[in-house]
Amino acid sequence: MPAVRGDGMRGLAVFISDIRNCECKSKEAEIKRINKELANIRNKFKGDKTLDGYQKKKYVCKLLFIFLLGHDIDFGHMEAVNLLSSNKYSEKQIGYLFISVLMNANNDLMKLIIQSIKNDLSSRNPIHVNLALQCIANIGSREMAETFGSEIPKLLVSGETIDVVKQSAALCLLRLYRTNPDISPTGEWTSRIIHLLNDQHMGVVTAAVSLIESLVKKNPDEYKGCVSLAVSRLSRVVTASYTDLQDYTYYFVPAPWLSVKLLRLLQNYPPPDEPGVRGRLNECLETILNKAQEPPKSKKVQHSNAKNAVLFEAISLIIHMDSEPNLLVRACNQLGQFLQHRETNLRYLALESMCLLATSEFSHEAVKKHQETVINALKTERDVSVRQRAVDLLYAMCDKTNAEEIVGEMLSYLETADYSIREEMVLKVAILAEKYASDYTWYVDVILNLIRIAGDYVSEEVWYRVIQIVINREDVQGYAAKTVFEALQAPACHENMVKVAGYILGEFGNLIAGDQRSSPLIQFQLLYSKYHLCSVPTRALLLTTFIKFINLFPEIRGNIQTMLKQDSNIRSSDAELQQRTVEYLQLSQVASADVLATVLEEMPPFPERESSILAILKKKKPGMSETITNAPKEHRGPLNMMTEVNGSSANASADLLGLNASPSVNSTKPQSSSSLLVDVFDDITAASSTVMNSSNSVVIGCEEGLKKLVCKNNGILFENEFLQIGVKCEFKQNLGRISIFYGNKTSFQFQNFLPNISCQGDSATALQLQVKPVEPIIEAGAQVQQFINIECIDDFKDRPSLIIQFMCNGSPQKLNLEVPVTINKFFEPTAMTSESFFARWKNLNNPSQEAQKIFKSIHTIEGEVTKTKLIGFGMQLLEGIDPNADNFVCAGIVHTKTQQVGVLLRLEPNLQAQMFRLTIRTSKDTVSQQLCQLLHEQF
Repeated sequence: MPAVRGDGMRGLAVFISDIRNCECKSKEAEIKRINKELANIRNKFKGDKTLDGYQKKKYVCKLLFIFLLGHDIDFGHMEAVNLLSSNKYSEKQIGYLFISVLMNANNDLMKLIIQSIKNDLSSRNPIHVNLALQCIANIGSREMAETFGSEIPKLLVSGETIDVVKQSAALCLLRLYRTNPDISPTGEWTSRIIHLLNDQHMGVVTAAVSLIESLVKKNPDEYKGCVSLAVSRLSRVVTASYTDLQDYTYYFVPAPWLSVKLLRLLQNYPPPDEPGVRGRLNECLETILNKAQEPPKSKKVQHSNAKNAVLFEAISLIIHMDSEPNLLVRACNQLGQFLQHRETNLRYLALESMCLLATSEFSHEAVKKHQETVINALKTERDVSVRQRAVDLLYAMCDKTNAEEIVGEMLSYLETADYSIREEMVLKVAILAEKYASDYTWYVDVILNLIRIAGDYVSEEVWYRVIQIVINREDVQGYAAKTVFEALQAPACHENMVKVAGYILGEFGNLIAGDQRSSPLIQFQLLYSKYHLCSVPTRALLLTTFIKFINLFPEIRGNIQTMLKQDSNIRSSDAELQQRTVEYLQLSQVASADVLATVLEEMPPFPERESSILAILKKKKPGMSETITNAPKEHRGPLNMMTEVNGSSANASADLLGLNASPSVNSTKPQSSSSLLVDVFDDITAASSTVMNSSNSVVIGCEEGLKKLVCKNNGILFENEFLQIGVKCEFKQNLGRISIFYGNKTSFQFQNFLPNISCQGDSATALQLQVKPVEPIIEAGAQVQQFINIECIDDFKDRPSLIIQFMCNGSPQKLNLEVPVTINKFFEPTAMTSESFFARWKNLNNPSQEAQKIFKSIHTIEGEVTKTKLIGFGMQLLEGIDPNADNFVCAGIVHTKTQQVGVLLRLEPNLQAQMFRLTIRTSKDTVSQQLCQLLHEQF
């Protein structure tokens, strides 16, 4: 707020003092005092025609103060506009302040405001010009941009404009350009704006750099002349002492903000072609690096912050240029000194910048010298975000010479790593292992270790990839079979390990069957011992492994057929498992050895495509452009073909095993099957899954779902990567019935699933619930339904709580939610005539019977949308009742067991201001307040 001047503003000071004293006592006292003041101001504006500018300023100041306290102001705008024509600075200032804060760009008074701004822009008083520029920038609407976009550049480059106005004009033009890029100055203005970099006033230069950097991003070629001038100005700044630029020195650092802006501006262009400019720029960068090595001139944190801000921006420019080996190495060494700095932010920034330096051929080796320090940071750093950057840097500095050491360290850290970074670490370890594997047995060991250490965070693409590589490399197939067989013998074996083992043994189990310790029967028994502990998709994969075993090991055909005939398989409640079991059993009984060998033959090599793991990491890090090129050509496989062939995850295992899809993306038949067999086993090929795709990452918060369900009876209440909760409601008078649907989105079984629904707060006595329990297990991809019967005894505010607990893949989950039951659900719509409505409206004239809110609409006001929400709220929309056709009128009765509460509603939209006034009158104050709050939140 502006300073209170003289005795004439004593009234404002007293009012502010009253508010502060009232607020200490109670909120009601504050509102009472504000309402009294608003009534007084309203009377003054309406009744006193002799108010002078100073009095108007005082009352407008009070309105501003009231608005800043959070109260709506719906008058006083015209008086504020009148203040703009005053020649007194304080009055004009308050007028512009009110307009900047409270005026909507669509206000009817905007034409008058624009005319006043034009008058002030052409004024010879620079203070008035500055006020006008600040108002334009504060409002920043498209209309302002279109009106003044061509005027402000003239003011900016005029020789008659004083420095402080030039500075404001540059920032104002920047604000308008961001609103409407079409006003970008071109042609004759370009060079004149660029030459502002040579201005003697440092404030003008600083503002001009911000403007030019934004303009450069749209028209880099037109503004490329700024490079030489920016280098020249930067040179003058970095070589100046803090006494040369005394007015712009911050804690002994000359003009740090200008230096940072100039360095950022230069990052929009490649290194300068002109030798003189390039040499001067290199000298600037060397000077900045040299100054970073000097002893600090102050122990104040502001000094080191300013100096380091310039240093890090200079290093960013060096990395961007990527053409000066000496500077790149020096930058790397400088950053290395920060890796063990006591300031967390500096360690973070150093690691982040070194990640970029690691990608340059000139500085990669210099970065590798800090490998031990980075590994130590990974192990000892307290801040998880810094540990994340350490992981990124290890990934970036990895090459053939240090891959095994870095992967080993990352695997070691993974056992204790934060949950928030495990998934990305798994992806990076998998990529590095594949990219730099000279011995693919090492690669297999790394991936299996990943699954053992962090199985929950190993995505499907990771284990798909190891299978693709094993299939494409004959020399590693036997080792892979032996290794997964040994891994299966661990007491605790992750389900992803079972998947990999099932696939690889189904294809190459014969390579280790000669050893009595891994005979065909032992392989079968070991896999089957894990069968009942796995989810449906994994059991489907294992069934395909077992049918493959019949082809590989005819001697255990009987054992497998006996297993298939068990009730848990052939009569499985899951359609996918039952169908596979029936078809595989029939196949094993009727097909000859030759037919089996043809249908169940080994998978052919996968065609060359980009690594699916790298594709996922690119999605997480959009800036990545790296590809896996070091692996031999024949080892690079496709993205997970199962999602490309049929989009199904349940049949994925059979697809990968070659039973009902070939590796060709465009084919769904085995490549080598005869046409007869293709016809015979069409049903197997056509089998599809209904399991929900576990990669679905839709997130709908409970608060968002509850808000939508106030005016709807059906919809999604909550959704995350594990669970989707939908509701369907029916209400009649004071009774209701809710169906809650719990959907398992994962490929794992939900165990110990327990939703607890209870009434809290005032709903504990106002609502009676009858809740039907649900089964404690929800299969992968399945959905269960829970019923709730509700009786409303009395009005209430608090919704029933819904606490859900369950186990998913060994991980406990807990959700604290609410059931979408609100008082408006017990509405009965009531038709009324105009006479009866307004007669009833006037009768409900007690202040406690009315609740009112005046608020700005979040969305553009549309009549049909508003009608839909009001009808969905549960009331009868009474059309043609209100004299104002734009208003909405509704009526209804809230039914509870103890009473019926009549409700009348008026919703008055202000289309120009995009605001609503909502008024609800009922015979019970708590119902009025609650309904008003619920409906207000919908607009």
